Amino acid sequence: MAEVSAETELFSSESDGRAVVFFTAKRNHDHRGPGTRAIAASLAAALDGWAESGWRTSVAAMFDDANVPTVYETGFAHHIDIVGAFEAPSLSGAYSGVAELQSLGWDELFSTEWTIGPREFGPVPSSIGRDADASWTFFALWEWNDAWQAASQAERAEYDRECDIAFGADTGSGVSIAGRHRLDAQSSWHHLGIWEAPTFDHITRGMQKHEEVADFKYTTSRHYVGRRRPAADYFGDIR
Repeated sequence: MAEVSAETELFSSESDGRAVVFFTAKRNHDHRGPGTRAIAASLAAALDGWAESGWRTSVAAMFDDANVPTVYETGFAHHIDIVGAFEAPSLSGAYSGVAELQSLGWDELFSTEWTIGPREFGPVPSSIGRDADASWTFFALWEWNDAWQAASQAERAEYDRECDIAFGADTGSGVSIAGRHRLDAQSSWHHLGIWEAPTFDHITRGMQKHEEVADFKYTTSRHYVGRRRPAADYFGDIR
């Protein structure tokens, strides 16, 4: 893939071979049968197995925190019920992981959009100390727009510096950023960014700062906000 973004003062390249499996999923409430509970239990067990075999099964694990399989509930604000981001040890492993979940009956429970891509930038913990108990997670998908394609290298570099001001304000407020993943090999979206935030207000104030520095002049984006929940707990409630 051609380079479309560069390191900044805040973000450093991290080509460790890992790849994200990002998904948005809506429950198939009208397609539950006698095997629903067994499927849910199998999915929870599979994610536990991933955690033991080198996958990072939560956003927290991307910061080397406890590797507890986690989903993020979004139904209070979006048309989908959960989102998730798991990191496989390799790109091929990421595709194999999706196939494994599907073989266990994932599609019986959810209508899902899967997006896979390699890690590009490393995590940036909050400069005032990462909150390991942060319950809010913010997922941002974005693609460069026509204005970015037409911009000069100097204009792009200035844009990166302006965005770093906003990202620096985010991390200075208590937000931790789980790096960046590259998605454009198999998606119309170019990148995925993920935040951990102690409160919803942290996300709101962050978006206001990004608007102030015109972060969105070169991008089209889609955002999801979720509350984290252990996957075993979530799947355990499926009947």
